[in-house]
Amino acid sequence: MTWAESAIQPVLGVIAENVYPGVFLAALLETIVPPIPSEVVFPLAGYAILDAGMSWLHIPAVGVTGGAGATLGAYVIFLVARHIGRPGLLRYMGKIRISEKKMAKAERWFARYGDKSVLLGRCVPGVRELVSVPAGILDMGTAKFLAYTFIGSCAWSTGLTAAGYYLGRAVL
Repeated sequence: MTWAESAIQPVLGVIAENVYPGVFLAALLETIVPPIPSEVVFPLAGYAILDAGMSWLHIPAVGVTGGAGATLGAYVIFLVARHIGRPGLLRYMGKIRISEKKMAKAERWFARYGDKSVLLGRCVPGVRELVSVPAGILDMGTAKFLAYTFIGSCAWSTGLTAAGYYLGRAVL
């Protein structure tokens, strides 16, 4: 079993047994710890809803729960980026497994779309994990950052949860 697999197994177990706390924890960790992919977590949550006999009405609630967890994780990254700035981040990028290429992509995304990049970036794999960094470095307003992050994260979480739910229905 790889490190990434061993990191995600306990989170997936929590989701399978208790959807909402598991989704919150997974979204929080997924935002901070890259090996936990939301593309696996939220479809599994959708399937867990189906497997537990819950109706499709739980999909938005899971999306909001995931959005809240992701927002908390993103806010931590935002605060760290704001505090240590770009020079500090460059010193630690290798240790926290952020490549220069990914960092440049997130910065280009932020330069192109401004504050809205936080909202849009939450729905783009590869950008969603890092868009908090340029937002923090460039001192985006905290209230706007939190609002855009929450809205974008809820949309992403809800869409993936719905995909897992409806794919599960198609298979069963």
